[in-house]
Amino acid sequence: MALRQNSVFRGLFGVDRQERLKLLLLAAAFFLVIASYTIVRELKDSIFIALVGRDFLPDAKIYSMFVLVPAIIFYAFLVDRMRRYKLLYFYSFFYGIAGLIFAYLLGDPITGLANAQAGTHRLMGWLFYFFIEGYAPFVVSLFWAFANSVNSPDSAKRSYGFLVSGSKLGGAFSAALAWYFLSTSLPQIVNLSDTVKHQILIVFSSVLLLLVPIIIYLLIKLVPGRYLHGYEAAYQVEKERAVGEDEEKPGLLRGLFLLLKYPYVMGIFGIIFFYEVSNVILGYQRLILASDSVLGCGISALSCKLFEQIFWVHTVGFAISFFGTTYLLNKLGERWMLLLIPVLSGVLMFTFIFAGVLLPQYSWAVTTIVFVGLRAINYGATYPVRESLYIPTIKDVKFKSKSWIDAFGTKIAKGAGSGVNILMKSVMANFGYLIFIWSLVTIFGLIVGLWIVIAQLLGKRYDQLIKHNEVVGAEN
Repeated sequence: MALRQNSVFRGLFGVDRQERLKLLLLAAAFFLVIASYTIVRELKDSIFIALVGRDFLPDAKIYSMFVLVPAIIFYAFLVDRMRRYKLLYFYSFFYGIAGLIFAYLLGDPITGLANAQAGTHRLMGWLFYFFIEGYAPFVVSLFWAFANSVNSPDSAKRSYGFLVSGSKLGGAFSAALAWYFLSTSLPQIVNLSDTVKHQILIVFSSVLLLLVPIIIYLLIKLVPGRYLHGYEAAYQVEKERAVGEDEEKPGLLRGLFLLLKYPYVMGIFGIIFFYEVSNVILGYQRLILASDSVLGCGISALSCKLFEQIFWVHTVGFAISFFGTTYLLNKLGERWMLLLIPVLSGVLMFTFIFAGVLLPQYSWAVTTIVFVGLRAINYGATYPVRESLYIPTIKDVKFKSKSWIDAFGTKIAKGAGSGVNILMKSVMANFGYLIFIWSLVTIFGLIVGLWIVIAQLLGKRYDQLIKHNEVVGAEN
């Protein structure tokens, strides 16, 4: 049967051999990145709850916003001095090795997981949480920055659905493996403690990440350089800037300066901000329900429950990205896709509120459905659309501004979401359930409304950039 022109297969088989090789190697690297990240992201919360306590999760999200600022400045320093692919080598290797070190330290009988006495004094819980909070901006985000720098808008439209599909397979694979590992009773001869099980999962995650530089090395060696130019207009701008940068390196805060200077880049931050605020509000309720449901059963029971949910997130995300994203991008374009995402997210948010009121006995099931839907839409559709917005920008926006958005910017959003969670706890305690519900309705209504406005303006500007062959930041 002939392949449909707009199917995800078109992005893989409708191009020449070298372009196809580039896409397959990028997909393989992204498979490993997300497979690794899926494990440590879920363990981050369960380990923090075990060592510090769930009541301090909102505080941890706020503190991480400030902890990562020096790391972003160091990242900007490296961007000016390292090739794009070498940056990916460095951070993959750093997080892989650091993950192995944390796996070892969590086995300590006093500072590690074996000590069941939770409290704010448990430094290991805070350090591990902050370490994993940096994974997204300095590994996942860096991978996307690299992919955006070697793909044109047309190739992104054809192939990003396939690229995300590969990552969702990686996430589903590692989540299913962790879920099975934590839920299955092993033979008595290899009976493992909760601590050892979590150490094994972190080691496995680190090994997956250490394979990423090998894949990227093969990509650089096997794919001719002309296939790695990306958006030609941006490539030509960077060539012209190369001599000037040899004479004077841009400032370490240049990424932040460009973020604040260009409304287009601020628009990208805006759509991330509104998603992250919604995700944190919902995610906190999810963690409360999950920890209550396994109270007294140990950390493995909590981690297992979280991995079960995240497995379905990646499975549904795979279905969306493989069967829908590429088709819809070609059919609707980036502008209408940007509008569709907040509309669908808004439907899920209000479902969470009103279904919780009408069907309180099914609160865990409703929260699971909404959480899976919101995350799956973000991973399967939002990511490829959002990342393609960086293509018509200069390198400093792709790497430096993006790092500020994905590190400090997302932490601001998560801090705002945590602030809402703290406020909602106070509202519930002082004014009752009815005021609590209407407060959530108001907050979600504002989020969705502003999200739609920014998505409309951003999509319109993106179309103008591509139509007129413009580059954001070229005049600098």
